[in-house]
Amino acid sequence: IEAATKYFLTQSTASCLILFASTINAWQTGTWTITQMPDKLPSTLMLIALTMKMGAAPMHLWLPEVMQGTTLLTSLLISTWQKIAPMVLIFTTSNHLPSNITLIMGLLSTYLGGWGGMNQTHLRKMMAFSSIANMGWTLMTLTSEPKMSMINIMTYMLLTTPTFILLAQTSTKTLQDMTTMWTTSPTSSIMLMFLLLSMAGLPPLTGFMPKLLILNELISQNLTAISIATTMASLLSLIFYLRISYLTSLLNTPSSSTSTTKWRQNMNSLKMTQMTPTAVMSITTLPTLYL
Repeated sequence: IEAATKYFLTQSTASCLILFASTINAWQTGTWTITQMPDKLPSTLMLIALTMKMGAAPMHLWLPEVMQGTTLLTSLLISTWQKIAPMVLIFTTSNHLPSNITLIMGLLSTYLGGWGGMNQTHLRKMMAFSSIANMGWTLMTLTSEPKMSMINIMTYMLLTTPTFILLAQTSTKTLQDMTTMWTTSPTSSIMLMFLLLSMAGLPPLTGFMPKLLILNELISQNLTAISIATTMASLLSLIFYLRISYLTSLLNTPSSSTSTTKWRQNMNSLKMTQMTPTAVMSITTLPTLYL
């Protein structure tokens, strides 16, 4: 109930800001078309409202609490499907958004997402801060190359979907649960390790591709200092990704079971058919591009 109330109030506030920005734009230009916002006030309000809906800093405080209060599959919908509509709106208005504010919000999101995820022991909160950091990468090139931002957010959805499905199938919710996943499902733990490393942006996995393209775009826009700062912020996220990967596949508990029946789980065939192609694409897309 608490998570649903927080989600409803946040999304309602953001929707009111969108209507307010549209009203100001209609008053100034005489049209309700949001693609024509020459004035800075409605465009800035639109940016704040849409980033609030997506959970980017500094309007991000609702996302970890809401995802912690819901199930893993609901958290999957919040971190992927719920971001599609705001991303479409922000993509259509990207040519009128203030570039300086967008870069500041993107840089702030990457740092707060990395810092916030380092102290967490609950995986849903950790994935929420991972989503905040990824939204920062998306905002970095939103005004200069919006198609690059769309590639980044779609790649993130591709990576997040099999990760949440694996966590839901193995009933893994905390870091303590990760230490026993190896004895429960060895294949799932190895796959989850590769997915987490791909989300961290390690080459030659798929998650490295959009980060490389974004850094290349920032350098081509003579924003070398910002690109260096963004790269340093990605190291913060890398810390807790490597922490989960270590607990998942590189650490065997002393009390691991020798029973042959423990890891025989009843897998939902529908969920597995959704997870398998996305997991394979999350790991092998970039090496295919290299070839």
